[in-house]
Amino acid sequence: MAIEVNQNVKIFFEVKVDGKVVDGTTSNKAFEFTFGVGQVIAGLEERIKDMQAGDSASFIVPAAEAYGEYNPQAKQVLPIEEVAGIPDLKVGMQLQGEDEEGQPIQVLVEEITDTEVTLDYNHPLAGKDMEYTVKIDSLL
Repeated sequence: MAIEVNQNVKIFFEVKVDGKVVDGTTSNKAFEFTFGVGQVIAGLEERIKDMQAGDSASFIVPAAEAYGEYNPQAKQVLPIEEVAGIPDLKVGMQLQGEDEEGQPIQVLVEEITDTEVTLDYNHPLAGKDMEYTVKIDSLL
């Protein structure tokens, strides 16, 4: 029986990107989410929709079905004064902010000069295929 929209699903999982583990369940407690409401990436839901409790699978979720392709134009250069209040600002630092609709976003400090800072608005995993190993623990 296929997993249904709004059904609670518990899974054990591991995600690798470029051979390195980037996410997963780290204890004996399964990750629980509501299927079909955007709590996990669409590519994961698509690949587990026909699974049942006890089933296991390994698969690749391409970047386009995960966090999207990397967009080199999703960057912004700001005067350094715009970030003057951020202590210990450095390249590689992730900053939290809000988009135009007030939704939370993360940006990455890509470059700092004496006069400007370049921010990258791509998700840190944009452009990356994700290798999943999943076991369905239960369907509620």
